[in-house]
Amino acid sequence: DPVRFAEVLVVATPCPLLIATPVAFMGGMSSAAKLNVIIKDGGVLEVLARVRSAAFDKTGTLTQGKADVVDIHPSSRTATETLRLAAAAEQYSVHVFADPIVAAARAQQLELPAVTNADEVATNGVLAILAEGTVVRVGKPTFIEEATGPIDRPVLAAGETAVYVSVGEELAGVIILSDPIREQAAATVSRLRRAGVAEIAMVTGDVAPTAKSVAHAIGIDTVHAETTPQTKVEIVQGMRPRPVLMVGDGINDAPVLAAADVGIAMAGRGATVASESAAAVITSNDIARVADVAYVSRRTVQIALQSIWMGIIISVGLMLVAAFGYLPAVVGALLQEIVDLVAIVSALRALRAHTGTKRDRVRR
Repeated sequence: DPVRFAEVLVVATPCPLLIATPVAFMGGMSSAAKLNVIIKDGGVLEVLARVRSAAFDKTGTLTQGKADVVDIHPSSRTATETLRLAAAAEQYSVHVFADPIVAAARAQQLELPAVTNADEVATNGVLAILAEGTVVRVGKPTFIEEATGPIDRPVLAAGETAVYVSVGEELAGVIILSDPIREQAAATVSRLRRAGVAEIAMVTGDVAPTAKSVAHAIGIDTVHAETTPQTKVEIVQGMRPRPVLMVGDGINDAPVLAAADVGIAMAGRGATVASESAAAVITSNDIARVADVAYVSRRTVQIALQSIWMGIIISVGLMLVAAFGYLPAVVGALLQEIVDLVAIVSALRALRAHTGTKRDRVRR
């Protein structure tokens, strides 16, 4: 019967499949924005909902990135001279530890020597040449040992980091900074594990003792310390199971944020460069937003699938009614529009996906 065939075709609409997903994903992106997370593409939500491994940078990501100078261990130079030389070089660094060192020198009203040339060596430190020709290095112990040979490393407490300073071929001293762990860092790791993230690692350029103490306090077992931007990329690309989430904040994290399946950049120094490579940017400087946006992603995908299946089931039901001749074509056309409207309204629930993050936090 060609009339009945036409009546079936009228209600055989693919619109729920075509409409529900983009509407839900746009709603999910809007919901994430209400949590101060800017997602660049709707497809990021789908990948983030399936994340099974996560890697975090340490300084400025799991820690506050607002360190203070708490002690100075002098070696060949006095504590004051060590701080003065370090501050002179760190003026030209964008690392989060640069400002505290410069601020400590200014607080003591130290006159900084003139610098004729300064070069920041990625993930290692700063090499500066003073006006009188003296070469000053500030940074990691391995970077300093390139000039001085093997040096003694002080024992650090949890949350402390050592910045080494050399003058020529001599170790001038060691500056100890304290960078507190973010309040929500441990809870964020716990929530990700509860959401099904099987492997969580710390990937940092900091020294191993500091990295391990912070990781232990947060609840992370796997630690990759003293890494370079290249080794960070290799570590993240080798992580299993996939997809892999990477969270970082600085210039050195830009390559690995681009290499990960999903990269999230934290607001902070160097975040402008990092955000160019990341798929999402957290503008509130709150580490808890990582778990929040993961929840929003999962909820958005659930809503999209529910809306699709709801529309398909209703359409199939109407097709069966039409096949038996109980649904005129005009009525079927009107009902088809209602089916589309139902799918859209259902998908718009994603606009409120962020409200469930509070319940997700409570369950921890």
